[in-house]
Amino acid sequence: MKLVSIITVNYNHSHVTEDFLDAFYTTNQYPNFEIIVVDNGSKENPVPAWSIKYPGVHFIRSNFNLGFAGGNNLGVAESKGELLFFVNNDTEFTVGLIQTLIDTIDLHPQTGMISPKIRYFHQPDTLQYAGYTEMNYFTARNACIGQFEKDLGQFDHLSGFTEFGHGAAMMITRDAINKAGLMAENYFLYYEELDWGARIKKAGFEIRLEMGALIYHKESVSVGQKSALKEFFMNRNRILFIRRNANSFQKLVFYFHFLFLVTPRNSIMYFKEGNYKFIPLLFQAIWWNCTNEVESANLGFQVS
Repeated sequence: MKLVSIITVNYNHSHVTEDFLDAFYTTNQYPNFEIIVVDNGSKENPVPAWSIKYPGVHFIRSNFNLGFAGGNNLGVAESKGELLFFVNNDTEFTVGLIQTLIDTIDLHPQTGMISPKIRYFHQPDTLQYAGYTEMNYFTARNACIGQFEKDLGQFDHLSGFTEFGHGAAMMITRDAINKAGLMAENYFLYYEELDWGARIKKAGFEIRLEMGALIYHKESVSVGQKSALKEFFMNRNRILFIRRNANSFQKLVFYFHFLFLVTPRNSIMYFKEGNYKFIPLLFQAIWWNCTNEVESANLGFQVS
């Protein structure tokens, strides 16, 4: 029976992580697992209290916020599983989740990454993820299938290949990680799991979606509202993703598209919305890509 390393990251939301752990132990039926919780530089260190409350969990404390990829990579470094299941700490497992994903991997040994169906926890009949469409490398755009739709089984036939896994819940084989490498930490926030998926495919593995496995995500359907932090990283990392994964012709087309269409369009939109501080952040996102290598170190960003 394969050992599964379940890795989740906490940042200033100790109660969310505790809810995750409590729910896991009441739902999970798969016996061969380890849980690794990485505290990613929270203001108050929750690990000493957690170590007493959850003696069977392996806790790691970082003194700094390393971002989504950096926090998860700390967990990978201390994991032992043949399979690694990366899950957000605001998710809740369903019965049979882990076993169903493992069974699919066993049936399709070329699988490098697999994600389950994801529904919103607070609207449990509503989908968040039923796979991703193909990435357009000329515009760096794709779509999350089924998002915000009532789950009536209309996407259940999509079990099989998908373009990308979902960062809230993705199981990855140790072999895929060994060959494709860890998540790129210089994204810090957003796009890192798409980049990882692209590299896992380039390493010769398949990415699959298993609609027979279900996880609930406590993210709100309104989480997409704009913030300075999100706008900066979405713009910065959209460019970075293309720099790291597109061919030369695709890059050329994308750069013209972004500079002469996206940049003026977004600047006008920010101005009309009254989000004036987003305009310099857009240009900072562009400048970051002009002054940093694609393999540059994990660089955080402070937004006032």
